[in-house]
Amino acid sequence: MNLTLEIITPEKIVYKDEVNEIIVETVDGQIGILPNHVGLLTQIVPGELIIKKGSSTQFLAITGGFLEVIKNKATILADYAVRSEEIEVVKAIEAQKRAEQSVKEAKEKAIERDFAIAESELRRAILELKVAQKRRKSA
Repeated sequence: MNLTLEIITPEKIVYKDEVNEIIVETVDGQIGILPNHVGLLTQIVPGELIIKKGSSTQFLAITGGFLEVIKNKATILADYAVRSEEIEVVKAIEAQKRAEQSVKEAKEKAIERDFAIAESELRRAILELKVAQKRRKSA
């Protein structure tokens, strides 16, 4: 028996398939979800989402959201999620550099809102690079 996983962002359905296991970072720490898991609703924190299906493992960068598990169906409503193979490393590095500059400028101007946005963009770029590097090491 498998677990059906669906990952939905405001833009699109990022993933929908049957899987053997999901490993995700929550506010209470990292958890693994297997078929026949007890019902669950939890908040996801920014990090890496690992999906195991048969002998393959996929990695996704996810910036937060919610996970609901009901009767062998796991649904993740995410702010942002991207598969490691879709991450363009050069663009992520450029985004990191832009975000670092924005953080610096926001600090100098002492604009909290701009700083929070820039810091969020920086975390996202760093997360994408981390997930992309892991995929390349495991490939």
